Amino acid sequence: MIIRLFTFLFLLLTLPSLCYGQSITISGYISDKKSGERLTGAVVFLPDLKAGTASNTFGFYSITVPANADSTTLSGAYVGYATFEQRIGLVGNLSLNIELAESGDLAEVVVSGDKAAIHQRTQMSSIDLPIQTIKSLPAFMGEPDIMKAIQLLPGVQAGNEGTSGLYVRGGSPDQNLILLDGVPVYNASHLFGFFSVFNADAIRSVEVIKGGFPARYGGRLSSVIDINMKEGDKNKIHGEGGIGIIASRLTLEGPIQKGKSSFIVSGRRTYIDALAAPFMKETRKAGYYFYDLNGKANFTLGKKDHVYVSGYFGNDKFYFSEKSSNSGNSSVFAGGIKWGNITAVGRWNHEFSPKLFGNLTTYYSQYKFAVTAENGTSNNGVKENFLLKYVSGINDVAAKYDFDLIPSTDHYIKMGIGVISHTYTPGAQTTKISVTGTNSDTTVGQPLIFSTEIDVYAEDDVHISQKLKANVGLHLTGFKVRDTFYKSLQPRLAVRYLINEKLSAKASFVQMNQYINLLTNSSIGLPTDLWVPSTDKLAPQLSRQAAAGLAYAHDAGYEFSLEWYYKTMENIIEYKEGASFFNSTTSWEDKVEAGKGTSYGAEAFVQKKKGKFTGMLGYTLSWTNRTFANLNNGQTFPYKYDRRNDFKVAGVYTLSKRIELSAEWVYGTGNTVTLPVGYYKGISGEEITIYGSRNGYRMPSYHRGDVSIRFTKEKSRWTRSWIIGAYNVYNRKNPFFIYQENGNFKMVSLFPIIPSVSYQFKF
Repeated sequence: MIIRLFTFLFLLLTLPSLCYGQSITISGYISDKKSGERLTGAVVFLPDLKAGTASNTFGFYSITVPANADSTTLSGAYVGYATFEQRIGLVGNLSLNIELAESGDLAEVVVSGDKAAIHQRTQMSSIDLPIQTIKSLPAFMGEPDIMKAIQLLPGVQAGNEGTSGLYVRGGSPDQNLILLDGVPVYNASHLFGFFSVFNADAIRSVEVIKGGFPARYGGRLSSVIDINMKEGDKNKIHGEGGIGIIASRLTLEGPIQKGKSSFIVSGRRTYIDALAAPFMKETRKAGYYFYDLNGKANFTLGKKDHVYVSGYFGNDKFYFSEKSSNSGNSSVFAGGIKWGNITAVGRWNHEFSPKLFGNLTTYYSQYKFAVTAENGTSNNGVKENFLLKYVSGINDVAAKYDFDLIPSTDHYIKMGIGVISHTYTPGAQTTKISVTGTNSDTTVGQPLIFSTEIDVYAEDDVHISQKLKANVGLHLTGFKVRDTFYKSLQPRLAVRYLINEKLSAKASFVQMNQYINLLTNSSIGLPTDLWVPSTDKLAPQLSRQAAAGLAYAHDAGYEFSLEWYYKTMENIIEYKEGASFFNSTTSWEDKVEAGKGTSYGAEAFVQKKKGKFTGMLGYTLSWTNRTFANLNNGQTFPYKYDRRNDFKVAGVYTLSKRIELSAEWVYGTGNTVTLPVGYYKGISGEEITIYGSRNGYRMPSYHRGDVSIRFTKEKSRWTRSWIIGAYNVYNRKNPFFIYQENGNFKMVSLFPIIPSVSYQFKF
């Protein structure tokens, strides 16, 4: 049935192309003249005909106009690049590849990869974050971090102090669809959440969507974070890297076959373990490190075919051991925690015609988490060994085919079909005991769970009139788990109306379904991510979000947006009171409660994109609540990261070619927590705690300022930079958590002022 529906939608949406008689199509690819890397979102415009379009993710563009014997001017533009212009004749279809050269005017450099001015796009609740801006902002411990830069956007709340967790418009972390080259990444954090897994040196573009989701996206309720890696320079080998206080990184890129294929390899590793080693005792050792490795290669197979292969490998490992001996007896205790992601993806682009572009993607994604503890003793020749291991994770194998159909300048149609096979490890606990001469091996836990997810979508970005534009779409999903099959038809609608040449009004409505869930035990300060599917006992999550707003673009490079949103969520889950994460004998389905949530508010955002000073300012006023029948006596309570006010400002000032200044300041209403209100003696004399209402206490407000200065010097063959910065520059003691001691509540602050220095280079 799904295949028949996809065929019907394909035929229905291709009908507009039959309605245009004598016309010609100009198509091709837009790329960086120096590196050959294709540019996403570059604008192609025919000023005489007032017709234009933008290149897709792979740099492909297509523009169809009425046939005309006269010639006209075709312009190509991309922010930060010099404008391309060429006279062309309109007498027949034309294949024209456009190469854009970077602008050399410092005062006019635009540090953005924006697709078009904010007021012109149909899409709302979406922001493109320039990689150069991310790398220029003050960095925690000197490490540029994509996820922390995203936290500066309105509607995006940070988690605990210093962490890279994201809570978008009242949603939880599992409700964010984080894509790396189109592949879901299930755990996006290193160092217990203080760094993200994305190395900024290897990333080409970052787009954050908080609402008004186009039909091509599905599977999550709250946001899409679409991250694409660089393709690699097709003409010349070069690299860049950095040496910081806790980590170093190196990126290399260049041609495989000059002008036709290229590669990029990027690696990063911390050396916290090496720095701590000299301070460890011989009998007691502990360490931590993380690493990540990105790789990508692309090959041009002809004028119409292009192949990409890319992958990501990353791991975190914390380990410790202790030895002791006394009178011939000895013992050794060792343990550790390890978690990490693997992704592998292959893509094949094919240009079926000047109006139809296809992209076939196959991928594999894995997330795995493991805890181990082992104790061995030797007493009077009798050896005993005890090993405990806990493992959980999720694996995906998937394929999808996406199409871009551009029948005219009034329609931009996207459609596709995909299938994902999920394998879940909901938690297996292995115990091995050996005593001299005997062995015992026991594994308890939940069996593997398998599910299949199918989706079909179609959307059309259509010009209804000169002022009115809409994006209309449908996303159909089917989900099979055990003997249960769920299906969902999710409508998507976004409308833009031009009030004048610089101001537009926008509105959107979306319905989203989510078939996977993340169980996180808040009492454990570890990345204990347990991914589980919807089942016959646990219905899929569902959200509906409506939004409206205004968008304004100023000639000086300023963009303004003001949005209001209201979102409802159903079948969201939390652990029951007192549920134990490591109790593998009880089914996870019996440990959770399902409930509802609401989130609503307003967001204001200002961004300056060009000139010597660039920056952004955002403010969010919001309310986020949860309701569970068996939690908090069934009464509605505020979500943990409900924040009434959230204010953020960041700026970068280029003083000269050699000196760059940057700063940011954030303020947020404090998080909510549940605290005890009293105690009483139990029957056996034990002390029993009485808790107040769930999340009934709000911690003090959070605010922090960060600064940095970059000194750059260009050498004959390379460029080097020193970056000096400070996190929490005025030493604010922000709350991390609260505990009770002797009847008094005490607040713990984690990070004081943290200075940093790093060295970066390009060659």
